[in-house]
Amino acid sequence: MNDLKNFSLYTHILDDYEEINQQLVNGLNTHINEDTTRKSHHFLGRYENIYIDSEKIPALSLIIDAAIRQGAKILDCPTKNLKAGLWFNIMNPGDKTTLHRHDDYDERLSAVYYVQVADNSGTLHLNKKPVDIRVTPRQGMFVFFLPDMPHEVSENLSQQCRISLGINIGPA
Repeated sequence: MNDLKNFSLYTHILDDYEEINQQLVNGLNTHINEDTTRKSHHFLGRYENIYIDSEKIPALSLIIDAAIRQGAKILDCPTKNLKAGLWFNIMNPGDKTTLHRHDDYDERLSAVYYVQVADNSGTLHLNKKPVDIRVTPRQGMFVFFLPDMPHEVSENLSQQCRISLGINIGPA
């Protein structure tokens, strides 16, 4: 899995994503300004990571479960051997996400799940020579990739907010 020559990008569309995504947006709007909501990675005037407990937004557990199921298939291991953590990423018009990786700890797989997407709201760019892939987001879509893959998101050129969930999957 760590051999770049064998790099694969995995995608998955979640069933019933419209209802789940609406629950995620409603929960985010309800809890984003609470004192218990943790925010980190303040870059370019915004927090890139917004952490809300899944007890407050039960639909987050559905995303975690789906990510673990798909991660287990990709990594060819039992779901009981994996855990996942996630955070909201809100990109308002004009926002972008700088180049970064997710290989700080014990991650085995990284992913993004798209909650709210408008046309021209930013493209996921994965870039580590010889890999250079651009992914146009779609609501309800997961994109899975190796944690050491440098990636960034281009500027949101739409007039609407884009919402995604960053996900890291590691050993249980």
